[in-house]
Amino acid sequence: MRFSFVTLFPNLIKGYFTESILKRAIDEKKISIDFFNPRDFTTDKHNRVDAPMVGGGAGMLMTPQPLMDTLESIKKESPDAHIIFVTPVAKPFKQNDAKRLAKKNHIVLVSGRYEGIDERVIEAHADELFSIGDFILTGGELASMVMCDAISRNIEEVLGNVDSLSIESYEGPSLEAPSFTKPVNYQGREVVSEFLKGNHSKITDFKRDLALCKTKFFRPDLYKKGITHEK
Repeated sequence: MRFSFVTLFPNLIKGYFTESILKRAIDEKKISIDFFNPRDFTTDKHNRVDAPMVGGGAGMLMTPQPLMDTLESIKKESPDAHIIFVTPVAKPFKQNDAKRLAKKNHIVLVSGRYEGIDERVIEAHADELFSIGDFILTGGELASMVMCDAISRNIEEVLGNVDSLSIESYEGPSLEAPSFTKPVNYQGREVVSEFLKGNHSKITDFKRDLALCKTKFFRPDLYKKGITHEK
């Protein structure tokens, strides 16, 4: 899987891939990353990539020419590239999207800055638009990294233990159950006794009950969907 980041600030992203699981995935050639900076494509004599919004409005907007030329260059070199714009004005990014996108060969993640991107660029090149939540960031780089991480861990052999994918939150109708490790008693707080009895069938049932309780408390919307699904 190839990930291309279109960003004015590639150094904000590069460091994330120098440690841990994703570094190993790169070293083992499970994924690759590269960067395209729209500033390298601008024809503006002052090297600008932003301008005031037509019709007025606070802040500046990323202009179409640098981004259009950047994305056209990528598509010319990689016709099957799947271009994603990260923006708060989009559908929510979900676990099922991460699993689906993990089957792509080349994903391009476009990070906006300032007050966003000229809509004509999105109309011309977006295969999909995603939001990672109902909040505003100073730029799209963090959101791009979040999506890349979520997609990458669903690529075959990126995680050390593939079974861990099947028991995570959002892989079923409920959130993941609480987990514990040794010592059994730490600062007066004990592991739930049911986990210590050695009956794996009962532990599984108990974990399912705990997961449903956690889902009902933190995500009642998911809980209701899960109850409907079971019926």
